[in-house]
Amino acid sequence: MIKHYPKHIKFWYSIVVILFSVLFVQSSIAQFVPNLGGQRSGISSFQFLKIGADARGSSMSESFVAVVNDVSSVYWNPAGLTSSSSNQAIFSHAEWLVDLKYDFAAASLRLDDNNIVALSFTSLTTSPMQITTEYQPTGTGNYFNYHDIAIGGTYARKMTDQFSFGTTVRYVRETIAELHSDAILIDIGTFYYMGLGTSRFSVVVSNFGNNVRPTGSVKNGKAETVSSFQEFSPPTLFRLGYAFEPWQDDVNRLTTSIQLNHPNDNAENIRFGCEYEYDKMFFLRAGVKRTIGESFLGKSISTAEDLSFGGGVRIPLGITTANVDYAYTNFNDLGKVQRISVSITY
Repeated sequence: MIKHYPKHIKFWYSIVVILFSVLFVQSSIAQFVPNLGGQRSGISSFQFLKIGADARGSSMSESFVAVVNDVSSVYWNPAGLTSSSSNQAIFSHAEWLVDLKYDFAAASLRLDDNNIVALSFTSLTTSPMQITTEYQPTGTGNYFNYHDIAIGGTYARKMTDQFSFGTTVRYVRETIAELHSDAILIDIGTFYYMGLGTSRFSVVVSNFGNNVRPTGSVKNGKAETVSSFQEFSPPTLFRLGYAFEPWQDDVNRLTTSIQLNHPNDNAENIRFGCEYEYDKMFFLRAGVKRTIGESFLGKSISTAEDLSFGGGVRIPLGITTANVDYAYTNFNDLGKVQRISVSITY
């Protein structure tokens, strides 16, 4: 005879299982995946592509590739676009570290029930900065500009009721004074519903492309013109994510996720995130990032970014629905970053 337990008992049972699973997975991965961050750090270009695009995903410590179901999928996992039933547009802004300003915008269009396309734009800029030299450390009186942009086109297709595929092709330019680097990069993502409750997992490869080198010329400290530079790889990132809802009814929904990141220019890291939704209108989110080999509990000692949280609200507006989301990310000694995102359906 099958014994049925009350919902609140099943909920707390699920939470206990999740916590033990997190601790087990994190410690197990540390045994098998080496921490190679010291050998790989600082070897790639286009670092702005690693900044989380919107507040919702960032507030979950970017443990989001198996969760994302809106237009922000163009950044996190292009296959996630198929989980959205309407056309959407989003704008996100962050006051990034050291007075940098980060902006992201995207819009999607459903071609039919199975095919979706989208466009996106990303920008990281700063105010003009004064040029300094060894002999004029307080400034020469001249200024230079720094800015990065990325323009992407995304296509996603729902192959079956359980499996979706998507890809983003992105033009990227990084400009520092008279130097600039250009590249065409590709993201490839998958989204698979496992058929076990709401369980799903995703595999994403981001920023895949050829090595790049700056073009242009500058003068060094000896007033010599330099026009030949070393080439660097793009910040290619492999992400494997899993998500499910341990608690879901007509009013409440709790989404939990775990994600393993394997970057080509830093240490492997694992991320945990959760999102609580009340009445399909109010949202609370939190997440933790840990480098492989680090204890799950306590302050991160090997990475600047360790803890994120935030929330959001969905506002019906008659002809459209607006989502307003906020995220706070702690960067320990570097300070904090706050993001706000606004999305609408059309």
